[in-house]
Amino acid sequence: MAPLLVRGTQGLRIGVLGGYFRANAGAEATAAVDRVADALAAHASVELPLVEAGRAAAFLITNAEGAALHLDDLRRRAHDFEPLSRDRFLAGALLPAAWIARAQRVRRAYAEAVARVFGRFDVLLAPATPSAATPVGAERFEINGQSLPVRPNMGLLTQPISCIGLPVCSVPVWGAHARLPIGVQLIAAPWREDLALRVAAALEDAGVVRAPVATL
Repeated sequence: MAPLLVRGTQGLRIGVLGGYFRANAGAEATAAVDRVADALAAHASVELPLVEAGRAAAFLITNAEGAALHLDDLRRRAHDFEPLSRDRFLAGALLPAAWIARAQRVRRAYAEAVARVFGRFDVLLAPATPSAATPVGAERFEINGQSLPVRPNMGLLTQPISCIGLPVCSVPVWGAHARLPIGVQLIAAPWREDLALRVAAALEDAGVVRAPVATL
């Protein structure tokens, strides 16, 4: 893998995800993506088909799978779980099997539609989170005038990507927020981690992204 990182971005077709990924990102997050896009001279905007349906399917599937993973512990020692997580696992355990079967079909259709997008692009850019990290204990945050609960929505831009197994490198962009970095997703087609890492290496070499080691 290491020799591939020095190849840079020459010849790569890089697109910027719009639509859902713009509508659900705050100004700081979109500014971070724009900064990366400008550095890569990536100006083609693209929308993922079926993305909202894909995210809805992923929500059901991950809730059911999370509940199945923890079901034995929930039965034996439910009081040891953090209350909000416990409630979410219990809700997942009660989802009808027919819903999960349908969600799996939706996820497959969504994955096939996204695969066709990668016939035109090698790497796609999107915010990793709608905003910078929220304060510890915050229960809600505001995006584009809408107040949303933190827990189910901080991952609303990554869940449609991870649920169909796309490799991603999230790079920290500083300057869009006063004190905190904001992640930008470099998304590649399945099994093309090398392309995401090539773009990340080029951005780091150019000084656009950086991951400084914290000092104690």
